[in-house]
Amino acid sequence: MTMGFQAFAENHVVIMSAPNGARRSQLDHPALPITPTELALNAVALRDAGVSILHLHVRDERGKHSLDADRYRQAIAAIRDRIGEDLVIQVTTEAVGQYTPEEQIALVRDLRPEAVSIALREICATPADETRAAEFFAWMRQEQIWPQVILYSVEDVGRFDDMRRRGVFADDSPFVMFVLGDYVDAVPGVVEDLDALLAATDPDAHPWAVCCFGHNENAVMLAATARNGHVRMGFENNLVLPDGDVAADNAALIHEYTATSAGSGRRPASAAEVRATFMFVAETEL
Repeated sequence: MTMGFQAFAENHVVIMSAPNGARRSQLDHPALPITPTELALNAVALRDAGVSILHLHVRDERGKHSLDADRYRQAIAAIRDRIGEDLVIQVTTEAVGQYTPEEQIALVRDLRPEAVSIALREICATPADETRAAEFFAWMRQEQIWPQVILYSVEDVGRFDDMRRRGVFADDSPFVMFVLGDYVDAVPGVVEDLDALLAATDPDAHPWAVCCFGHNENAVMLAATARNGHVRMGFENNLVLPDGDVAADNAALIHEYTATSAGSGRRPASAAEVRATFMFVAETEL
């Protein structure tokens, strides 16, 4: 990662979208994309709304969460066929209680995606797991796979900071995603949760973004924007607009955010700008 992420954040905001997640179905919302074709059509609308990173989940034949590399390849191919390189595609390794760390790592080694999200508490649950995690992050850096480290709590943040300082992530400033609230227990995130996580780390030491379960999503995104963070929105975390109405689709959540954050002085970053700032892509490739 280049070291210009602080200056970048002063003028740009990275908007990510998590359009489906691991648990919701079209019974929850008919516009939740599941199939490769649905994901590709959704990607067009998200790109046009200002999104630069698509956080991708795929499902099996029963519509359940899957870490199958071939299903990812099918979805990625469908999206690229529609929009080319206009979005960074970030695949998830989320376990959802189904997959071991070894299986999560095996997915990434097989798929070799452009970008990947990894929950610290899943891939490195204890200090005994650090050697394996360090080898994995070093390999991803060598392969130019961009990881995002998912943190859920103040305790996660403390472990992350300690491991970062000791070089476990093969990067002095790995990109962090703070997760607020909880889907399983239906606990909505709040701005105070974000402030508690930021107080537990040095937010200027590494780039960070936030996602928020529940109806406070837009309010939390605006708070993150004011604090020079980046944002992730979508049906994985929330289905409603700030006024309580159900959003028509994922893009509607993004449009609401960009409208309400327009005075921040930070414009949505493009996928090319994200790659150049965070992913070791040369300026000449823009």
